[in-house]
Amino acid sequence: MKMAPAQFDLFDEAPGYRQSPRPKPKNRPAPALLDDPWDAEAAAKRLEDTGDYRVLRRLVHRPIIPRASSMFPNLAVLVDTETTGLQHATHEVIEIGAVAFTYDDDGNLGDVVGVYGGLREPSQPIPSEITRLTGITDAMVAGQEIDLPALEAIIEPADLVIAHNASFDRPFCGKLSPSFILKGWACSVSEIRWADRGFEGNKLGYLVGQSGHFHEGHRAVDDCHALLEVLARPTVNGTTPLAELIRSSACCRVRIFAENSPFDMKDHLKAKGYRWSDGSDGRPKAWWIETEEALHEEELAYLRREIYQWEDAEPLCIRLTAQDRFRA
Repeated sequence: MKMAPAQFDLFDEAPGYRQSPRPKPKNRPAPALLDDPWDAEAAAKRLEDTGDYRVLRRLVHRPIIPRASSMFPNLAVLVDTETTGLQHATHEVIEIGAVAFTYDDDGNLGDVVGVYGGLREPSQPIPSEITRLTGITDAMVAGQEIDLPALEAIIEPADLVIAHNASFDRPFCGKLSPSFILKGWACSVSEIRWADRGFEGNKLGYLVGQSGHFHEGHRAVDDCHALLEVLARPTVNGTTPLAELIRSSACCRVRIFAENSPFDMKDHLKAKGYRWSDGSDGRPKAWWIETEEALHEEELAYLRREIYQWEDAEPLCIRLTAQDRFRA
């Protein structure tokens, strides 16, 4: 009878082999844990500390307090409109948002003291492109009207109205209520040097993102709150964009119209920053530019020397204050 060959497991201990006892594992400290594993802000900070991540935080609206409780003397209102199109003469407001806040003479932000937001049903259906951009549908605005007394109660005591592209918002707001017409206006697009403050563009989405936040864009009240946070955030030398905007809005500017300029000089004017007015909005039909008051004599000298080639030329000049700027 044949015996089956002996089998052994290569991983078994060899005969006569004694395994040495394994050393006990050293007591290593447990990896550092967040104090609260559900603390989202601590987790975000930990990611940012690596230098490999940037975390955007949801923008949180500031609390609203009574105007009498704020210690800051001045009052401004941020305004934003959503409309059915770009032309104030033919298109309509479908939403307006307003956020009132206090500030001091140096442009330091105080407190939010009032908020208004309202929808309005236009006379025509909202274009699909506007709905895609804003999320506002015909169903949302059906039967809606802006509460003008509530809106005017915020606007009328304001020292300044601020819009992100005031040339767009001011004409639409003036059609809604006379309370907007005589107010001083400031534009946070054109009256702040965003590039000097390290921003890559002046669209609100860029400004909010580079400030470390995100928000529900293209809704009027949310855009006002978002702009407020951007304006209040110190950037260059600890100064805020709001302080720069307050200073800029207080300065006079001069709009110069190069009426009857030679046709063959139009490319020179355009390269210099002049824009064309076709006269349809009541302005002179001419190339024009807007300059700081301190620089307007220099601009006139350029026109006389390079464009008219006549030292006695007197182009039309209109002096503009915050009450005059950004009108239709």
